[in-house]
Amino acid sequence: MHKLLTYRGLNAILVIFAAIGMAFALFFLQQHMGLAPCPLCIFQRIGLMVMGVFALLAALFHPRGRIIRVLLWIGSMLGILWSTGVAARHVWLQHLPPDQVPSCGPGLDYWLEALPMQQVVHEVLSGSGECAAISWQFLGLSIPEQALIFFSFLLIINLMVLWRIISPPTRVLG
Repeated sequence: MHKLLTYRGLNAILVIFAAIGMAFALFFLQQHMGLAPCPLCIFQRIGLMVMGVFALLAALFHPRGRIIRVLLWIGSMLGILWSTGVAARHVWLQHLPPDQVPSCGPGLDYWLEALPMQQVVHEVLSGSGECAAISWQFLGLSIPEQALIFFSFLLIINLMVLWRIISPPTRVLG
């Protein structure tokens, strides 16, 4: 158990959960259930992958220098903060009264071809009618609500990684 709470162990846990989250989204929701991801779902996945890549680098290379560890942690934290923020926005959109839900716009593919990236991000985060639709629930929670809980859990693990970076090493007497 102690090895799981090391710098390397916590980063490995983040990588495993990122892989589980992506597998759930791609294989269960998308392939098995036939649910196409909305633009906000795609942005959440991007943040999860960013977190996973930085955590993987930290777990594989296990840098000794505190500065490198902090830089890898910042990358991981930015990825999961992005996913958490987008999921929170998604949940908010789903809880709007029907008359306040934004209308459906063109798809993400069109935006990427026709608009500059800054405007694409703005349009996606503004949401659309398709993002407000609740297409599947488990235990009474929509997919974005489940994602928000999952990302919050990963955020806590990321904070534990920071704790491992800034806390002085413990010495075992024996």
